[in-house]
Amino acid sequence: MVNSSRRSGRAATVSWEAYRESIGDRSPLFAEIARTWAPKRALYAGSYVDLSPATAIPAVTFLDMDRRAAKYFADGALVASELERHVPPALAPEVDFVHGDYTAPLACQEGSFDLLISLFAGPVWDHCQRYLAPGGLLLANASHGDASIAGLDARLQLVGVVQRDADQWSLADTSLDEYLIPKRPELADADLIRADGRGLQYTRPAWAYLFRLVV
Repeated sequence: MVNSSRRSGRAATVSWEAYRESIGDRSPLFAEIARTWAPKRALYAGSYVDLSPATAIPAVTFLDMDRRAAKYFADGALVASELERHVPPALAPEVDFVHGDYTAPLACQEGSFDLLISLFAGPVWDHCQRYLAPGGLLLANASHGDASIAGLDARLQLVGVVQRDADQWSLADTSLDEYLIPKRPELADADLIRADGRGLQYTRPAWAYLFRLVV
């Protein structure tokens, strides 16, 4: 089922298929997260038109302020047809889209998601943590500092690291104490990271990090 905060009869000018060619197919990554952790509801802030979480997670709310993303998700037939080619037969994902800014309050119930996705989107954790349920997961990379900020939050426990080699993805949960070690420890301050807008450089980096909200 595809819902949208905006409807339009005009054809979308972008597609997941075209976008996937530029960023790579992240579907195997979310398949692995689903296999290991079985999240039921995900919030993908700054999603643009990346449908990949919906190929493995039963319900996904996509959130972006880009008008092209709003136009794309308004075309429910296109979204459904693109998903159909990549979704396992047993999964009938529920897809919702919110056209808005994640830094503003959302019309989403607090604590209602068990996976929050932040990839190349900025400080999602700062603004959207209220929507993550206790025990829920945060998937973040260090591109705009989000994973670095999360790594300094005592309420979050690192439970996995994601590595990428071309379109090959791996999710590992071993030797986690070797990750999130900054090359310059003096810069490991959340306010400094927010002001700089960039993540820390780590002695052993990963493509993304998976955290669990423990308190």
